[in-house]
Amino acid sequence: MSHSTVPRSRAEAATTEKDPVAPDRATGPRRKRSSGKLSLRLRLRRDRVLLLMTLPAVALVLLFNYVPILGNIVAFQDYDPYISDNGVVSMLNSPWVGLENFQRIFDDSDFWNAVTNTLVLFFLQLLLYFPIPILLALLINSVVRPRLRAVSQAILYLPHFFSWVLVIAVFQQLFGGAGLLSQLLRQHGYDGLDIMTDPETFKYLITAQSVWKDAGWGIIVFLAALAAVPTDLYEAAAMDGANRWRRMWHVTLPALRPVIALLLVLRVGDALTVGFEQILLQRDAVGPGASEVLDTFVWWNGVRNQDFGYAAAAGLIKGVVSLGLVLVANKVAHLMGEQGVYKK
Repeated sequence: MSHSTVPRSRAEAATTEKDPVAPDRATGPRRKRSSGKLSLRLRLRRDRVLLLMTLPAVALVLLFNYVPILGNIVAFQDYDPYISDNGVVSMLNSPWVGLENFQRIFDDSDFWNAVTNTLVLFFLQLLLYFPIPILLALLINSVVRPRLRAVSQAILYLPHFFSWVLVIAVFQQLFGGAGLLSQLLRQHGYDGLDIMTDPETFKYLITAQSVWKDAGWGIIVFLAALAAVPTDLYEAAAMDGANRWRRMWHVTLPALRPVIALLLVLRVGDALTVGFEQILLQRDAVGPGASEVLDTFVWWNGVRNQDFGYAAAAGLIKGVVSLGLVLVANKVAHLMGEQGVYKK
């Protein structure tokens, strides 16, 4: 009997029919990918165009964000930039002082005053400035007419393009000693009011300027998040009998929650940066006691007084604390069920 006429079992016949090109057992089983993922070499080859497109951005980040980190070595030196025309040579030849600059900072009452002013401004801006873009975005999103919505958004977004010099000039014309508010008060028999030079109200003035200038930018971010909410959710909530406030509470705000958590984490990480140029322009009007923050403290000691090691130590403390705040805030976002800046 020939080999082709040998009877086969049903299981062997079914296997042959399903895989007619099955490999010979002598050559071994066919190779399979255990993980189902591409190797690093294949991924680099596949995404080489995208990687080439990102190289300029990566180079800029490395050059302007990571390379300057090496300059933090100045915080442990009595840095003298006049040793050489080359900054690197000056850094290598400056005498080491160890932790002396940090000890001076912790014993400096001006530093702690700057820390106090920075934290007060941060909490004020977090309580008064952060919710305003959300409320304005909800208000604009509720406008039915598209043209009115576009005009309102453009008007609110326009101050974002103004420089701080122009913003402070506008506030000076309104709330300064010779401003519009003071003139109206004098015309009605009251004393004039100069908010721009009052140290007691300076923190509220800074917050109001930040709200007027940058609230429009936050509105765009939240409006973009609202645009991604499916209209089916609103229609289903309306069919269930939910009024406008119920739909906002149960549909709109949950849709904004991931964006709010992300921006809140970033804002907390930026807590010690409350506006350098804005405050520096008004520092002389109210005095350093009310206006000195960490950024102006570093600038005043490093640039004006040329105590570079002392200023670098203050900046290094600020950077380390800011990094810790980002990590803590992101951990809180994870506990709340949000992604935050990065995943777990």
